[in-house]
Amino acid sequence: MNINQLETLLTISKTMSFRKAGELLNLTQPAVSAQIKSLEDEFKTVLIDRNQPVTLTDRGQVFLEHAEQILGIVEELKQKLSDLNQIPQGHIVLGTTSTIAIQILPRVLAYFQNQFPMIKTTIHSMPSSQITPAVENGTIDIGITYISDKSPSIETAALYYDTYELVVAPGHPMSHLKHTTVEALKDTPLIMLSPDTFGRRFVDQIFEKYKIQPNIVMELSSSEEVKRMVEINLGAAVVSKLSIANELKLGTLRMIKVNELELTHPVSVVYRSGRYLNSAIKQFISDLRGMSESQFVSTE
Repeated sequence: MNINQLETLLTISKTMSFRKAGELLNLTQPAVSAQIKSLEDEFKTVLIDRNQPVTLTDRGQVFLEHAEQILGIVEELKQKLSDLNQIPQGHIVLGTTSTIAIQILPRVLAYFQNQFPMIKTTIHSMPSSQITPAVENGTIDIGITYISDKSPSIETAALYYDTYELVVAPGHPMSHLKHTTVEALKDTPLIMLSPDTFGRRFVDQIFEKYKIQPNIVMELSSSEEVKRMVEINLGAAVVSKLSIANELKLGTLRMIKVNELELTHPVSVVYRSGRYLNSAIKQFISDLRGMSESQFVSTE
């Protein structure tokens, strides 16, 4: 068994085709078939059902799980050896919410990639509730998210603090208000974030605390979608203050203070405790932790 055979099996599992796997690996189809046949002969089992589309057998699925672990170990070894050069390099897979990706990351990544051009970054946008689990299971290397519950398997460092604010369109009946109470929202049509977001869980807790049954007219998965619906006056919404800086400047949204919502929430970088961090990840975390809060919340 060799590493190339494992990479070939992994590629076939993704493409469901010997031909497509060969194209991706720069191998002929007979070479791909020979590698798989060699594996099957060595382990005396059938790994692939060769009917169309090609699929892994049950034993092939078990084999693939271990192959992925082996390839992961090999990749980590390569990275450790590369790190000996003392030049921050490598690949970072970062997960965050769409709002943070739009409002924060462009400034952070522009600085970081100018300083360290040998580092590649892949960004995954996801609901806030999925970020910490994704860090824990290794789907992403680093998360930037709102933190509510701490996990013993996760390291965190607060970067800046955000609040949640009530926003309406200029033509909304409440748009003339500077302040209101959470009680006044009881009969107000609300556009809400989906239940799997930190912001929605926070607002739900406030409503529950004050025994208010909200009038929810729409649920959306991101603050960006919510803002667009509020701008066309389909309802009011409670969203991150950081996310509305541009809309407030343009006058497409009005912010109304609600005393009961005035709690600050830390936005933190999160990464898994005890895992090997390549030089790229170490440098990224170090730079994030060294930035002042104004570098994150600036609206310039």
